[in-house]
Formats: sequence, structure tokens, C-alpha cells
Amino acid sequence: MKIVIVMDSLKGCLTSMEAGKAVAEGIRRADPEADIKVMPLADGGEGTADSLIMGMGGKERKVRATGPLGAMVDCGYGMIGENRTAVMEMACVAGLPLVPPEKRNPMDTTTYGVGEIIKDAIGKGCRNFIIGIGGSATNDGGIGMLQALGFGFLDKDGRQTAFGAKGLADLACITDTDAMKELKECRFRIACDVSNPLCGPDGCSAVYGPQKGADASMAAWMDRWMERYALLAKEKYAEADMWKEGTGAAGGLGFAFLTFLNGTLEPGVNIILDETGIERHLKEADLVITGEGRMDKQTAMGKAPLGVARLAKKYRKTVIALAGSAEEGCGQEEIDAYFSILQQPAALEEAMEPQTAEKNLSVTAEQAYRLWKAGTRYFSKPCTQSAFKK
Repeated sequence: MKIVIVMDSLKGCLTSMEAGKAVAEGIRRADPEADIKVMPLADGGEGTADSLIMGMGGKERKVRATGPLGAMVDCGYGMIGENRTAVMEMACVAGLPLVPPEKRNPMDTTTYGVGEIIKDAIGKGCRNFIIGIGGSATNDGGIGMLQALGFGFLDKDGRQTAFGAKGLADLACITDTDAMKELKECRFRIACDVSNPLCGPDGCSAVYGPQKGADASMAAWMDRWMERYALLAKEKYAEADMWKEGTGAAGGLGFAFLTFLNGTLEPGVNIILDETGIERHLKEADLVITGEGRMDKQTAMGKAPLGVARLAKKYRKTVIALAGSAEEGCGQEEIDAYFSILQQPAALEEAMEPQTAEKNLSVTAEQAYRLWKAGTRYFSKPCTQSAFKK
């Protein structure tokens, strides 16, 4: 039997590979001869870079760059082999966890460090970029990143505007004469799982500004500045579209990639599945096991495990999903069965202890596998009349 395990991370508990290895341990207890392949999974947020580095045989490069509040922070990105691909998470240098709650203010937080690590990768020969943009602390429209890459976002006196959303307030002119020439050789695939536009009631300032420290008044002002920024950008780049889905991702970073760097916004799980070659392994599998920390209605709307299941169903494979908790309504026709891994009532803190989660995953995987294997044995037998007697 060939079993392919593609688990998403159990957020705050186990990484994708740790979860997958726990599942594999349970299956091996039930079937020591099973041919098991554990592969990483992510959806564009935390763990995306690690999943791609592991899945594509890359190596990590450590760098220092400008953090969201302007101080230098330690961060890193992955470099993948001969195709000169860099894999990054913007959150490593501009993420919300890097800003203490009492200092969260999107007027000040910047994406400048994102541009610095892109610049470093270009200097190392990278021309293909895969960047996850979930978990940002910023609402600067991506102008900080672009300033680091040589673009000019100038005030009325011709000076670069300040870091943060307050820089948008003073924006009077956009220039690209000093932008890095190598950018024209680069391809940017952006892992983005939100559909918000840049501006308006569903835009980044209104929807995500409050969680980054903005009050209602601040969010309203930032939205006005963001609209003016988009209109200035459109004067220079005709394809700029503030209403396009995903442009509001990461406080407008999605807009910056689309408009200035000719990037593409794609569901994170699609990038992972494509770049790591998971499809080839799913095609050869007898059973596929996936899952995440919490399966709910969002899973049914297209999160990472459902992406795996849909790809597996292309080849008519059986798919089992395992989760820390599984709500009613989280199943889809692509997932044949799903199970909560909890073995007994437990407080959330206890259930999320890594050792507990590993044990629960392993035990549940073993039982689910035994059930599946028993079923395949039964249904593979020739049907006889006696088999249906009471």
C-alpha cells in the first residue's frame, strides 16, 4: 500500500511535517510494510516558506532587514536549486507578531524590509519569487517594499515619504527611474488567500486596519490616502486597479506586487501543490491523508486540505482528513471521511501541547487506517450470496 500524507500545520502546535510524521507513525503500527510518503503543505500563511524549502530541497539564508517598526530584525528566506527561486514570507520581517500589542499602529509600520530581502535574493541570482503575504502588521500599500527596491514615492518637496501609512498621506509623485533593473527579469508568484480590494468598505484599511491598531477614524483616513495612491499609480501604470480582488491583501501589498512588479496573486495551496510536485505522488497513492488544526466551514470554502482532496479526486483516490477539531458541515464530497483526533475531553491548552497532539494524531491515524484497510479487504473479495446473509 502506498500512503501519501499531506498535513497542514496545526497552528501554534505542530508544523506541517511534524503532523505528517505523527500520522505516519500511527500507520506504521498498523502496517509496518506500508509505503509512506510525507509531504509538506501550507496555504500562503505561516509555514509556507518552510513547506516549500522542505518540499523542493532548498536551503535557508539568514539575513537582517528593517522590521515593521524600523528597527533591524533577523529573518530569512529559502533558495531553491538551479531554477534560482526564492521563497519568502513577508510576515518574517513585517508580521503582526513582531509588533507588541501596545505599539500596534499601521500609521507607522512598514514593508521596507520585504523589499530588502527581495533585493538580497536578487543579488544572489534569484529571479523567481514565491512569497506568502499573510499575517502582516502593515497598511502602507506596499510602498515601503517598493522604496527599498528603488522606486520613488515622493512628497511635494521631492523627498521619499515616511514609513507607514502616514507616508501615503504625503504622497505626491511616483517614480521608477531608479528601480532595480533586474526586476524586469523577475517573476513573482504571490500566495494570497483573501479577495479584498484595496479600498472601500471591504478594503484593507476598513477590514484589517482595526486588528493592526487602527481606530475607525484612522481607518477612514487611510482608506482615502490609499485611494489617492491608487489613482497616482494608475496615471503611470494603466493596469492599476484598486478594485481587483486581492489588492487589499497585507495592507495593500497585493496591489504593489500586481501593479509595480507584474506579480500574480494565487491561492497559496495551489502554489504549494504545483511547486512541490505533490500531484505525481497523489496519482500513485492508494490512500491520501490530509488535515489541519481546525476543520470548519472555512475548510469547505477552499483551505489547504480541500485543495489536496480535490487534486486527489482527479485520480479517484480515497481521502481521509484528520483535525484537532472538526465542526459539522466541514466535509466535502472530495473528503471521504474526517475525524477529530481528540481521544478524551481536554482543555484547549492541554490539547495543543505538541506531545499530546502528536499522540492524538498518531492514535487516530492508526485507527482510521485500520478501518480503511479492513474495508478494502472486504470489498475486494468476490461478492457471493452468503456474504449478504444476516
